[in-house]
Amino acid sequence: METIIVQLPGPSQWGEDEAGSPELIHLGPGDVADFGRGGTGVRIVLTDPGISRRAGQLEAAGDYWRLSNFSRSVSYVVENLEGAGEYLTVAPGRLGAPVPFEFSRVVLPALSGTATFKVFAPQHAYLGENSVPGGGEQTVHPFALDPTSKYFLVLVALCEPRLRDPSDSALPGVGQIVERLRPLESCRDLTRSAVNYHIDYLAFAKLRLDLGEDTATGAKRTRLASVALRFGLVREEHLALLPPRNAGRLTPQEAGA
Repeated sequence: METIIVQLPGPSQWGEDEAGSPELIHLGPGDVADFGRGGTGVRIVLTDPGISRRAGQLEAAGDYWRLSNFSRSVSYVVENLEGAGEYLTVAPGRLGAPVPFEFSRVVLPALSGTATFKVFAPQHAYLGENSVPGGGEQTVHPFALDPTSKYFLVLVALCEPRLRDPSDSALPGVGQIVERLRPLESCRDLTRSAVNYHIDYLAFAKLRLDLGEDTATGAKRTRLASVALRFGLVREEHLALLPPRNAGRLTPQEAGA
């Protein structure tokens, strides 16, 4: 099972309405991937002349990852994409700096401004309700979801109609999910593209759904809701994470932003 997923730089991003899928590197515990301008063994290529040919290295470790900075003069930044501006700095020459974020963007200074790539750690471990510390080898939950994350809010909003009425087969569309979550302070800037991004992350990284050739957004939403409700990943008590119904409803133009 992979510890981290690296999304290589490129025009295609999860959640954007573009043909094709982003190019990904899957790393399991102990696996490494070098990044830089290019050369022997460099798997994450950042095409800027201001970046060293071999600028650094990622290492998958347990349910997190480490970053090594091979530069002698510049620091690298790792941004928490789920945080409110939270980031950490990896100093020049620092080896094996642990990164605890589940959604990360690695930022390197470059002649063109900055060069970036994204790293996801979908197998973060969380203490279960029945976990006993010191009770032997830790069980890895097949669906490790963080209830404090935005992707979990998207999942709850997706499942809300069926949680409130199991006979309701209708699922909210992407625009309706935007409208439902925007009243939350953490979702003020939520867009359709961001919701699509979180749906893809849930489908492919967190729940690892096998959709076959049917990768349309509607199919992903249907399978996500089915699996989440069937296995109790989203329950009635999670509805408390959502804003009161009818709070701060958006205009159709805002929901489609």
